[in-house]
Amino acid sequence: MKKSIVVLMAFAGMLNGYSQLKSPTGFLGYEPGDQFSRHHQVVSYFQHVAEASPQVVLQQYGASYEKRPLYLAFVSTGENLDKLETIRTDNLKRAGLMSGSPELSVSVVWLSYNVHGNESVSTEAALATVYELVRDGSDKAEWLKNTLIVMDPCVNPDGRERYVNFYWQYGNQPYNANPDSWEHNESWPGGRANHYLFDLNRDWAWQTQVESQQRMAVYNQWLPQIHVDFHEQGINAPYYFAPAAEPFHELITDWQRDFQTQIGKNHSKYFDANNWFYFTKQYFDLLYPSYGDTYPIYNGAIGMTYEQGGSGRAGLGVLKEEGDTLTLKDRIDHHYTTGLSTIEITAQNNEKVLSEFSKFFNQKATSNYKSYVLKYDGNQGKFDALRRWLDAQGIRYGSASTPKPLSGYHYGSGKTKSFSIGAEDIVISADQPKSVLTSVLFEPKTKLSDSLTYDITAWAVPYAYGVEAYATSAALSVGASKTTPLESTKLSDAYGYIFRWENMQDARLLTALLKEKVQVRFTTKPIRLGDKVFNQGSFLVTQRDNAKIPDFTTFVSDLSTQYGRAATAITSGFVSSGPDIGSADVRFLKAPKVALIGGPGTSSLDFGATWHFFEQELGYPITTLSTEYFNRVDLNQYDVLIMQNGWYSDFKDNTMQKISDWVADGGTLIAVQGALGKLADSDYSELSTFNSDAEKAAFEDMDNIVKEELKLVPDADRERYEIREYVAGAVFKVHLDKTHPLAFGYGDSYFSLKTSASRYGYLPSGNVGVIKSSEDHLSGFAGQLVRDKVGSSLVFGVESVGAGNMVYMADNPLFRSFWQNGKLLFTNAIFYVGN
Repeated sequence: MKKSIVVLMAFAGMLNGYSQLKSPTGFLGYEPGDQFSRHHQVVSYFQHVAEASPQVVLQQYGASYEKRPLYLAFVSTGENLDKLETIRTDNLKRAGLMSGSPELSVSVVWLSYNVHGNESVSTEAALATVYELVRDGSDKAEWLKNTLIVMDPCVNPDGRERYVNFYWQYGNQPYNANPDSWEHNESWPGGRANHYLFDLNRDWAWQTQVESQQRMAVYNQWLPQIHVDFHEQGINAPYYFAPAAEPFHELITDWQRDFQTQIGKNHSKYFDANNWFYFTKQYFDLLYPSYGDTYPIYNGAIGMTYEQGGSGRAGLGVLKEEGDTLTLKDRIDHHYTTGLSTIEITAQNNEKVLSEFSKFFNQKATSNYKSYVLKYDGNQGKFDALRRWLDAQGIRYGSASTPKPLSGYHYGSGKTKSFSIGAEDIVISADQPKSVLTSVLFEPKTKLSDSLTYDITAWAVPYAYGVEAYATSAALSVGASKTTPLESTKLSDAYGYIFRWENMQDARLLTALLKEKVQVRFTTKPIRLGDKVFNQGSFLVTQRDNAKIPDFTTFVSDLSTQYGRAATAITSGFVSSGPDIGSADVRFLKAPKVALIGGPGTSSLDFGATWHFFEQELGYPITTLSTEYFNRVDLNQYDVLIMQNGWYSDFKDNTMQKISDWVADGGTLIAVQGALGKLADSDYSELSTFNSDAEKAAFEDMDNIVKEELKLVPDADRERYEIREYVAGAVFKVHLDKTHPLAFGYGDSYFSLKTSASRYGYLPSGNVGVIKSSEDHLSGFAGQLVRDKVGSSLVFGVESVGAGNMVYMADNPLFRSFWQNGKLLFTNAIFYVGN
């Protein structure tokens, strides 16, 4: 099957024999490092290599949001490439995901380049690396006998092209090494992220972006033994390679740690021979599970990040602080060297690499918890989404029954409680091939060997999805999953139809109705129809409102079927209990016109997550505005304005007054995280940093004490001392007022991922979500001073200003798009608060 998976391959090459292999210089017409290659040139070169060499197979595995192709190059001996499928299934057999015994002894080394678009050197290094592996006379040929190399030459082509286009436009010719030159200073949003400005290196586990979804589908079909993610860092930083820094997750094996060290020592001999600077064991830890090093590690690989100094500031050459010029050619050499060194040390240790990979999956996770139980609450849309995510991970789940009650850690309270298992509960056993990944993603509390970590420290799936769950030490036997089929949506003529408001599928149906110009109403109080109760936020459509739509019943039936939502017929405007359909408590829903502010002064990542949410998840139109011309925009065109996380340094008093006046005239402002800083303790808002003058004085006294203590802290200990005021992505329980429109569809509590230590006092009214005490901290690292301060603080609130509303979100419900339970809350702010 040597070329059976090649995409866009020239069949003439197969018939006439392989054409002569050209070097990158010979094919592209310039030496690597002389200029940045555009993505189509990279694709063309890899296609050429696949056509010219029997040692390369090229596979297109997807396309980016901007429709650029995504490729994998499989590099090995021709004999191995003829057995690609056998090598792939051998890996799955070693992992216990397929039955049978492996036939071949071939290790898989997966090299991922350019996940951050403006860390652009790695794609250039990929061109040099693939040529060196397969050129005639290469001394690397011996490595390929027992090694398959999988190369992803550009994980993030949209971000890379944004950066490369910037550099071609603003770069001097010849390049100017002065860091002040425009070519070294990207404009907002920069080239790091993908089309939707999402950091793809944080998306391995959550797979919210199309590039990640397509890549991970293939990755999980292979499960390589080695994975390297090539990156760049600041221009003055030496090269970084494994071994990684603490904290290592406790489930990372001794072998995974040891072989990282062996790989690092192999790199060091080449770097030492060239007198290149490098460092190891600092900064880049192995904890958060959604990185390009940790996710592979939790799937049995030796996962590593390699960091070259450079990034978007480096260009073709830049002057470093010690006076040396760092060139693109230097950067290529370093990534080229570590890439080949990784392959070399793997080939030399092939049998050990394969045997330890098998051991990883045969030795189950040593977590305290053997099973995880997710309690089904009737919210089928939410649980369907959770099942799809589990399927994407390859995590096995099902149902279980036990005649006696169990006890386990209750995620919602942080305490041990008794519980029983229902027929439709999702039960996940840690006794499965993906044991380590399961335990890491579901662990209630992350164990930190070192509190200084690179990223968030809490991510447990039950919190992210907002489901009641238990972790138990009982080893449960899991059978087939049991689910209740969705009610039939075949409708007959009626007074109207009502839909529950529980999850994002309900929200998608609502936006579909609004885009079709259907008149929609929603209830602000529970409605009972016979034996069914529809809580606040449930929305309905009536014949009276939609008389102009032909065959309205069929239209609603078809649309509800399309979105998998059950419609319940309303036979009369007189309901069993609660407000009648004509009541003022059943309000008309005006389809809002929504604007989102981005540009300099805003977080590009949080702007992007919101943009993605509207276009790819909610399916609702949004107008994006830039801070650069915001003052010229007529806000009267919009009903909802979103100020996502940012500092808004260019928004002076006149701009904030403009927004305040627009709100008073009936607009809804949604201010998130950092944006609250423009409103707190101002003339535009009742939002305050403190609950009282006494609380302010107490916190100021606390801060003064910390400052005095810090004076005598040894310099080496200052960072650890200061983290008492730091929160590293920790989960807090938020107490909700579920009767408020902002909290429709929720219960009495919400799990919030806190990524900022900023805190705000309670409002005079409209305190929709609050933290009541430091005991509401459930998981993840939060310094003691943070826990003390955020007790008795506002997380979500709504202030009435004139005819409009200001919605305050101290924590970002759309953080990285993976905090699924926050999305309905954000949707409430858009559709229900202003109505």
